[in-house]
Amino acid sequence: MAQPAQQSAHQGGLAGAEVALQPDAQAAFHNMRQACAQGERGGFVRQRECYMIGVMQGHHSYDPDQLAADIKAWGKALGFNHIGISDTDLSAAEPEYQAWLDQGFHGAMDYMAKHGSKRTRPEQLVPGTVRVITARIDYQPPEARDAWEVIHDPESAYISRYALGRDYHKVLRARLQKLCDQIATHAGEFGYRVFTDSAPVMEVQLAEKSGLGWRGKHTLLLSRDAGSWFFLGEIYTDLPLPVDKPADSHCGTCQACLDICPTQAIVAPYTVDARRCISYLTIELKGSIPEDFRPLMGNRIYGCDDCQLACPWNRFAKITGEADFHVRQGLDDVTLVALFAWEERDFQENLAGSAIYRIGYEQWLRNLAVALGNAPSSPEILSALNQRADHPSPIVREHVAWALSVHRQPIPQQRR
Repeated sequence: MAQPAQQSAHQGGLAGAEVALQPDAQAAFHNMRQACAQGERGGFVRQRECYMIGVMQGHHSYDPDQLAADIKAWGKALGFNHIGISDTDLSAAEPEYQAWLDQGFHGAMDYMAKHGSKRTRPEQLVPGTVRVITARIDYQPPEARDAWEVIHDPESAYISRYALGRDYHKVLRARLQKLCDQIATHAGEFGYRVFTDSAPVMEVQLAEKSGLGWRGKHTLLLSRDAGSWFFLGEIYTDLPLPVDKPADSHCGTCQACLDICPTQAIVAPYTVDARRCISYLTIELKGSIPEDFRPLMGNRIYGCDDCQLACPWNRFAKITGEADFHVRQGLDDVTLVALFAWEERDFQENLAGSAIYRIGYEQWLRNLAVALGNAPSSPEILSALNQRADHPSPIVREHVAWALSVHRQPIPQQRR
């Protein structure tokens, strides 16, 4: 998960500073040193004291404007496509977010509500936060089979473009940590926590305030020169850096994303009812998929990209320069039957290091069963479904039975 908020102090430097103190101040300084060295999960520990210790260790002062410029340059060198800096004021987004929760649009994602105001008030999630450094990295893979071509091929499996490569959580966290290490090398120890879709963070709103783009009507971040095919990561920090100008919106009267959504999950501009969203149904929902939505899912077995594919701004999206996001295991061009034949060991081996691994084998088969139910009838598809009709999981059996009923195939008596 995120890195500890306050990095350990250099013991040698602290010892030297302590010797220089008068005897009656040594005990207090020692206590401050221990607090800074040990840290406290979830927040910055006694930041003012730790800053003073840093000065006593001989850390050089820095110019905030120059440091901000350096952070952006270092980020680019590390492979990020854009770095921005914002303050922590999300008061404008808070009422809208609460209204979204009140309508139950978060569905079974209880974690969206359980943190209270920590999501909209960064300084509560990580005490001492005064700035948020937001990073963007493109993920559109090269040489992948055309997305619409796959979606319109009902015997093929459609997997959201972001999940075709390595798990982005690992890639971004490691890269953000390297950026923090570089900042510390030049500015001295500082308080921070790194996030990549891993905590109650309003990443789109923070990225918008940081100047990386604007929140589109599908609620994803959009950039005039990069579309929306990118990941976001954040660094909450106590460094008082200059902030960037927020981005302006450029959606205009376009509502292509609303019109294209297979389940009409975008119930109004800038409002998604997650309970209807295919990404939610295939990833976040752990139980049975409501039957009304199953036919609308088509062959989408992990996530959904329709709103992004329809967005005109994605004409300007860039192919990723990050090898970790290139297609793995041929997941851009594979049949439903081939994936449904995987045993659990195959799933674990083939998807190790992938974001898909997180949903587990049972949910994987559940999603595939729905897609096979939506595929045209063929002996191969019916055979694949029948082979899973006796699966140990009640969830898998239920969805296989539904798929067979769609194909007007009775379940063998002994398997009911």
